Amino acid sequence: MTVASHLQELRRKHENLSSIVEKAERSPGADHLKVADLKKQKLKLKEEISRLTQ
Repeated sequence: MTVASHLQELRRKHENLSSIVEKAERSPGADHLKVADLKKQKLKLKEEISRLTQ
């Protein structure tokens, strides 16, 4: 897997998590621990993308 394709996959996963987080936050009775975990995963992806683009 090339770096470019790996970055593309990481960005896709990040966008997917963003959508999931947005839907969960709009949902009444959302599991706040699950949302926090999803946000941590999203942050890790963002950090990895940043590291690979430098």
